[in-house]
Amino acid sequence: MNISYSQGLDEVQYCFPSIASSCIKSSRLTGVTVVLYILMVGLIIIVVCGNLVVIISVSHFRQLHSPTNFLTLSLAITDFFVGLLILPFNMTRSIETCWYFGNTFCKIHSVFDMVFTTVSMLHLCFIAIDRYYAICDPLHYSSKITFPVTAIFLSLCWTVPTCLGFGVVFTGQKGDDNFLASTYCEGLCFVVLDKLWALIITVSTFFLPAALMISIYIKIFTVARNHSAVINGLAGTITTPKQKHSKGSQKVERKAAKTLGLITGVFLFCWLPLTIALLLERYFSVSVSSEIYESLGWLAYFNSACNPVIYGFFYPWFRRAFKVILSGRIFTGASSCSNLFPENH
Repeated sequence: MNISYSQGLDEVQYCFPSIASSCIKSSRLTGVTVVLYILMVGLIIIVVCGNLVVIISVSHFRQLHSPTNFLTLSLAITDFFVGLLILPFNMTRSIETCWYFGNTFCKIHSVFDMVFTTVSMLHLCFIAIDRYYAICDPLHYSSKITFPVTAIFLSLCWTVPTCLGFGVVFTGQKGDDNFLASTYCEGLCFVVLDKLWALIITVSTFFLPAALMISIYIKIFTVARNHSAVINGLAGTITTPKQKHSKGSQKVERKAAKTLGLITGVFLFCWLPLTIALLLERYFSVSVSSEIYESLGWLAYFNSACNPVIYGFFYPWFRRAFKVILSGRIFTGASSCSNLFPENH
């Protein structure tokens, strides 16, 4: 939501001067506007380019074709679309304090905004489930988390949020008619939900998935710690090459679980403040200014830039894939068969 009626520094400016019902446009110093554009354009470039590298890496290199990485690929596609389809329009609205793209596109934009948020959350849920079986039930992991199962996960990740988003924005949103009549002007773009819809959306798309992910990762780290205790207890015994390989695999799986747990934690850190602000205003009549909403909204979108940075910091395969892509070796015939895990061979 972006509602701003503050008056300009020198004179009143309107989003649409030729329309009587136009919203009043907030004025900013030219230097502030330039800095905001630089920061937001920089964030958009990081989101688009960073996630594009993840998409190319997982799609191109055969060694990365696994159920877990396909979930990671789909999550990167979601963040890529956020940077390409959502952030440029939000940047204009945030800085210019006006929506210049029409009411129909406002609804479409709101749909995709809601869809991508829910898609990301569901991806993290299914990634947590994948890591649960990899750490807690490794003997049956390959039989339970297969490519067909991953396809089902991905179908649910995209189908359910899409139906929910279109249903809420185009048929399910309900608001106070008096509130709409008193606040609406040409140049606004926001979705008004009644208390029931607001509760349903926030609980089903944020709090329930977040609770599921947290409980799964608590179980994962408990089991991983027990495994480590057992391995340390056997450290003085003679181990066979097969046992060494098993220990190495468990170490890799634990590191992957920690990395994906960090991704989940960053997601919750970025999105929780905005969710709480929405609930406080809707249920407890706490006044939240448009500036705070904008800041919390961009904190939430900042999450789409974090995942590629986390991959680059924790995953050696990502750094190697990035070097292959950046050097142009990806265009050679055998690049798809490149070994991105040399330390394991």
